[in-house]
Amino acid sequence: MSPIEGIVINKIQGFYNIKSEGNEYLCKLRGLLKRSDKRENCAVGDHVVFDNDGFITKVEPRKNLLRRPLVANIDYGVIQFAAKDPVIDYERINILVLNSLYNKIDPILIINKIDLLTEEEFQEIKEKLAYLNKINIPVFYISTVDGTGIKELESFIKDKITAFGGPSGVGKSSILNLLQEDKDLKTGETSKRLRAGKHTTRDSKLLPLTHGGFAIDTPGFSSIEIPETVDAQELISLFPEFKIDQGCKFNNCVHINEPDCAIKNAVEKGDIPVERYEFYKRCYEKSKNDLWNRYK
Repeated sequence: MSPIEGIVINKIQGFYNIKSEGNEYLCKLRGLLKRSDKRENCAVGDHVVFDNDGFITKVEPRKNLLRRPLVANIDYGVIQFAAKDPVIDYERINILVLNSLYNKIDPILIINKIDLLTEEEFQEIKEKLAYLNKINIPVFYISTVDGTGIKELESFIKDKITAFGGPSGVGKSSILNLLQEDKDLKTGETSKRLRAGKHTTRDSKLLPLTHGGFAIDTPGFSSIEIPETVDAQELISLFPEFKIDQGCKFNNCVHINEPDCAIKNAVEKGDIPVERYEFYKRCYEKSKNDLWNRYK
């Protein structure tokens, strides 16, 4: 029989669960693929080719790789917060958007628990997040109590791999349970077929979604900080609103102290929110200090 193509949905102790045309297969890496003994050799989310003996013979090129948790080929990265209990951390939203773009993952923002808001509070949040619409980052306002926004989210992430991240208490598991087939997030389980112990270390698992595609729950959300960029221009590239038609006086402008800066002019005119520009300046200072410490 000819080789089979599929996607890795789980990995436990060197075994890979692969989904292909509605069927699941348990495979191992062919020797040549695991020679370097690296976790990155084959990851959850990888598109692979395997043979009838249960050996993965090829890992297709990736479009991105997230290392915590280790998962490849993510289409969307959900940044989830609650409208209340706990309150929204707007600075962290900016940091997580920055990290998504740095990892070549399209970010999505979910604000859950909108049923707890008054109309005035709801409008205030929408105004504070309006800048995301201008840089083509979708925002979904959701209530798991009455189902508001769930169908719109389902439609948007259909047939995609979507990573969900959020601090504790924002209702991430509740939303995932509404979207996935099994309706039950069981953390810490291991494959009975492998007879593995309950404390076995494992990578994250892709959860099949009811209407097509997969979701993955991502831990370590609160520890993510501003990414390490190689220079100011790489940092600037992570701010989509800085891509404007009018150019700066200097080609290597970093938009801080230079005269005739198109970005600073756009901020003064209100085309770029002051809050986003101030966030950029904080990132720039941190990036500059990190580079100094790295190479001194």
